[in-house]
Amino acid sequence: MARKDTKQRILDAAEVLFAEQGFGDTSLRRITRAANVNLASVNYHFGSRKDLIKAVMDRYFGLFMPAVNEALVRLLEQPRLTVEQVFECFVAPLMGLSRLRARGPEIFLQLLGGGYMDNQGFLRWFIINHYGEVVEHFIQCMRRAAPALSSAELFWRLHFTLGTVVFTMASSEALRDIARNDFNEHIDVEGLVRKVIPYLASGMEARTD
Repeated sequence: MARKDTKQRILDAAEVLFAEQGFGDTSLRRITRAANVNLASVNYHFGSRKDLIKAVMDRYFGLFMPAVNEALVRLLEQPRLTVEQVFECFVAPLMGLSRLRARGPEIFLQLLGGGYMDNQGFLRWFIINHYGEVVEHFIQCMRRAAPALSSAELFWRLHFTLGTVVFTMASSEALRDIARNDFNEHIDVEGLVRKVIPYLASGMEARTD
């Protein structure tokens, strides 16, 4: 039980620090201080800093990716797809992360965004190698929904989409406060996600010339 508690404390502390401060600016010593464990415990349970990052991410991926894949496979059975329908496949799985944490959706996207902003290239490798089927189904859906986009253009637009979503979720509390105070609009996290989807879909489908 003690070993399990130690591993859990390390994961919980690392998750919070990685989300708040980024992967590059979070040292193992800072994590061990927050978890109240020694440095040897990290090496014992995870082996390396990269493996700790993967373990933190996989707590979310393990719940998120299978649900996304199920939604994408169902969508691929439809004769015609829209970009908005493809993005909708991510909403319920994202909201389901609140089962891990009250702010699970926001934390997950902060971690995901941090992985790209801190140039944690091995995270991309990890996603492709562990969840390649999900990625392939997503690309299939996007190509059917936006057939005019070249591979390069699809890459750039998905990159911009991720940046928009990460920024929106990272500042979700502030945005919801502004909506409530300035516009008397009461919106929850899921409502915020659904509000941004039409904007993202329009960007994906914008003309290239």
